[in-house]
Amino acid sequence: MGYGFGGFLLVVGLVLALAVRDSVDAVDLTLVGWIMAAVGLVVIALSALTFNRSRRARTTETVTNADGSQSVRDTRSSGM
Repeated sequence: MGYGFGGFLLVVGLVLALAVRDSVDAVDLTLVGWIMAAVGLVVIALSALTFNRSRRARTTETVTNADGSQSVRDTRSSGM
């Protein structure tokens, strides 16, 4: 899933919730539309969090000092 699928759910959900005035027996299309729009927003938010998390880089560097001891430096960058 990604931004495209989330956007699709959001658009179709808002069309069902706000523009469709037809009715189907035992199905509230307005409620189904609002649910689809909410799920679309959640998918977009989760996609943004997932893509942002994967862009972070972590670097571990081991340095050997002149006296033979070693030190480790751990750095994280945002990737921007």
